[in-house]
Amino acid sequence: MSATETLRNDHKQIRRLEKIIVQCHTKLYAGQDIPFSDIDKIIIIISEFLDAIHYAREENQYFPCIASYDSMKKEIRAFMIEHEFGRRIATSISRHLQKWKDGENEREPVARFLKAYALYLNDHMTKEEQFFDITEKQVLSQEEEKMMYEEFRAVTAVVTKLDDMIKSLDYLEQTPWMKN
Repeated sequence: MSATETLRNDHKQIRRLEKIIVQCHTKLYAGQDIPFSDIDKIIIIISEFLDAIHYAREENQYFPCIASYDSMKKEIRAFMIEHEFGRRIATSISRHLQKWKDGENEREPVARFLKAYALYLNDHMTKEEQFFDITEKQVLSQEEEKMMYEEFRAVTAVVTKLDDMIKSLDYLEQTPWMKN
């Protein structure tokens, strides 16, 4: 296993989340009810997996390693900006969901920001996959890939969070609103 493979595997899980988010915002726009607890699970996956694990791997280890070769700095900067954009969308989802829970009619803003987040994920991951293809072939050595992979694995708390995230994705995929 390599660092790039690990990030690609993260993307497989994130694609599952993307499908859930698309179904969620579609149902909300159609006037169907989604339990707040399920939307909360989506937000938790975004904050605890995408931000705290996946983006951290990229921002703290992967991107700096690539940049150390004075390579692809423009692309890395763009990804960092996109990560911040994703964080801001996620914050907007949380803020409007809380208002909705407090009794305000925030269905449309929650649906709108979920849709924006799904669009962001699709675009961002497509570009990152192309970036991974280049870095894997032209920038990183097998030793560097392995070393970063070992660094990814060294964070024990990540394993628990990954397991929890996968269980949450499994749960969300089995909800009645996802199956209909």
